[in-house]
Amino acid sequence: EVQLVESGGGLVQAGGSLRLSCAASGSTFDGYAVGWFRQAPGKEREGVSGISTLDGSTYYADSVKGRFTISSDNAENTVYLQMNSLKPEDTAVYFCAAGEEGPRYRNYWYASLVYDYWGQGTQVTVSS
Repeated sequence: EVQLVESGGGLVQAGGSLRLSCAASGSTFDGYAVGWFRQAPGKEREGVSGISTLDGSTYYADSVKGRFTISSDNAENTVYLQMNSLKPEDTAVYFCAAGEEGPRYRNYWYASLVYDYWGQGTQVTVSS
């Protein structure tokens, strides 16, 4: 079983940057794909970005393309989400999740159902 711990959230002004980390323990990310989700108050959880730790393929929601970058450090068992040009609408609790690699993940990386393990989340607040 994989335990996930997010870190790096905080308060930042619009236009600023943050880097979120998702560290795995109990197991490595081998065989798993990793995604970042966010949930703002009163809204549904949405997929933000995903990465295949096997081949490095990355996926992004349209709302963050060009601003967010996902990456993985397999030696450190950590996946990062670099968030630049932050906007107030990026304010949310950000979660990382791990799910089985494969065609289902590649087609549905943005869907909560393809992930089996979740972290507790980290708050990101962007002030205007």
